[in-house]
Amino acid sequence: MHPTINIQPIKPFLLVMALLLVFASCPATAQNSKPRNPLLPELNGVINFKAVTVADIKNATDQAIADTKANLQNIYAIKPGQHTFANTMLASDNLSDKFVSVLTGVNILANASPDTALLKQAQKSLEILDKLSNELELDEKLYAAVKAYSQSVEAKKLTGARQKFVRETIESYERNGFALTPEKRKELQEINNKISELGLAFDRNIAAHKDYLLVSEADMQGLPEDYRKSRKKEGDKYIITLDGPSYTTFMRYAVSEQARRQLYIKYYNRAADKNLDVLKQLLAERQKMANLLGYPTYAAYRTADRMVKTPDAVWQFENNLIARVKQKTQQDVAELLAVKQAYLKNPTATTLSPWETAFYNDQLMRTKYQLDQEQLKEYFALDNVLSGLFQITQNLFNIQYSEVKNASVWHPEVRLFEVKQNGATIGRFYLDLHPRDNKYTHAACFPIRKGKQYGKTYQLPTAALICNFNAPTADKPALLTHSQVNTFFHEFGHVLHNMLTKAELGSQSGTSVKRDFVEAPSQIFENWVWDYNALKLFAKHYKTGEILPAALHQKMLAARNVGSGIAASQQIFYGILDFTLHDKFNPNGTQTSTDLVKELQNSILPFSYLEGTNMQAAFGHLNGYGASYYGYLWSKVYAEDMFSVFQKNGILDAKTGARYRDIILASGASRDEYELVKEFLGREPNPEAFFKSLGI
Repeated sequence: MHPTINIQPIKPFLLVMALLLVFASCPATAQNSKPRNPLLPELNGVINFKAVTVADIKNATDQAIADTKANLQNIYAIKPGQHTFANTMLASDNLSDKFVSVLTGVNILANASPDTALLKQAQKSLEILDKLSNELELDEKLYAAVKAYSQSVEAKKLTGARQKFVRETIESYERNGFALTPEKRKELQEINNKISELGLAFDRNIAAHKDYLLVSEADMQGLPEDYRKSRKKEGDKYIITLDGPSYTTFMRYAVSEQARRQLYIKYYNRAADKNLDVLKQLLAERQKMANLLGYPTYAAYRTADRMVKTPDAVWQFENNLIARVKQKTQQDVAELLAVKQAYLKNPTATTLSPWETAFYNDQLMRTKYQLDQEQLKEYFALDNVLSGLFQITQNLFNIQYSEVKNASVWHPEVRLFEVKQNGATIGRFYLDLHPRDNKYTHAACFPIRKGKQYGKTYQLPTAALICNFNAPTADKPALLTHSQVNTFFHEFGHVLHNMLTKAELGSQSGTSVKRDFVEAPSQIFENWVWDYNALKLFAKHYKTGEILPAALHQKMLAARNVGSGIAASQQIFYGILDFTLHDKFNPNGTQTSTDLVKELQNSILPFSYLEGTNMQAAFGHLNGYGASYYGYLWSKVYAEDMFSVFQKNGILDAKTGARYRDIILASGASRDEYELVKEFLGREPNPEAFFKSLGI
């Protein structure tokens, strides 16, 4: 699964709907007679994760609800003609920020706590808070206050980010139900609550799925020794789990096609026993919501406030992509089939199966390109990669990182860092990098606090980078594949988007940009792991310290676009599946979601659907990225175009880095995303760099 920012199905209100449900944190009122709840630190205090109890999660949830209702009363009490930006708009942004402050810590615990009791209570609290969020989206008194302010003399004189905030807040309210009667709004609230419950259940079922494959010693042939050593056993059988590193490594190296096929079936049936029904209900409720709001489909509703604007624009984008990548995909398939025929000594082999592509891709790399991924891993020890990532980003953006010793974290492996600029702390981020039970299973940036101005103090943005890279063994440090290095840089791009914001309002800071742009600041960073000047800083052999040889780097570059057509087709498939489910599919009709997966896979991908699989049941993006997955490739067009400026000026050029920081990262959503890109480029954006990056 493509790495992504973590999207939880908690609908924010006002503009904290801000795409990513990026949850900010700020202080809540504490009782002087009681110790402060560790989930509710003072402004710019650090959450005391070690001290959190089940009772703290419950109490923080209750406190968030009570504080939100009290703050709402203050806004309601403003008399006609007395609304100002400070007492209405800023107050609503503050209220929003304080409400979601509890969600930040709770959300981390719901996705990464090793304590089952904490994890379960955190998940329950998310449901409770989400229901209040739905109520706030349909709060008529709050809408009336914002609307009244928008018609004031002061409001009509606003410019820039504040004007944008007022306009988009009104638009958000009105596209979310304020054209409806009170009775219809109540119906909408009930639908939204149901959507929230189903979304949480969908994610929870994926995380809770515990299946695995038992394989024999013979079935382990081809797998690296450190992989073999790290597997637990059941009798004389090896346990192959379904987490990302375990699955992808087995599919790449296992000689046994039968074992790969069996693992593929298990992987693409994760949560199918529960989530096929949950997904059907979720799609039905989303369709009800869209229809109630006057939109023909959920996709039409979802795209209305995005860069893309309409479903037709998405379909045009996706169909154009299919046409552009078709020839490259056919070349990729022919290349892999030639390898398969040679490997099997069977010139009549004319088809590829999805459980074969990674294996034969590895064989292709070894034979035609002489690129051994296991050899390459030896140059990417995790500590070295982290050091290089830090060095590159510190130099580009004129910042420094400092680790907080003895930090209070949710697991002993987690580390906390402060981001400094000119000696002052401007942000914080956590790193949680290795897999464990009950932990979020992919790689994602979890925003914890939004950057936001409170009086004379700027709230420090805080985020957590949660990944699942292979853990070190007794005789080797944690070694990353080059693909995992790519993922690390990608996700750290999201971290930087959060850290380097300077937006005044929480609703506009950091990753609060439109959903179909949010991946661009992360995708651009994938390019640094291919440039030799960058690689020389950290790609060093874990035993000898030897820098990655230039000859080996040339092999990497030669092989860079191997399979790029297939990979792009896979992303197109995901995007079209998601968009079809939300624009051209009747969840209550005769066609099932599995029927649709089969139809689309057989028409878009170069390998056939395997009967009995249900990949959509664990396609987590169908929850958080519903009708929005197209945004990965949409935003990549902008990412590659922006990267062309670094290519021209130098990938480590600090002046270019400073411009990118100040124009793109610092602005967040305080300005129009298209205008930001155009200013950075000095011209209109175009897709040529994107197609060039695919080798087309």
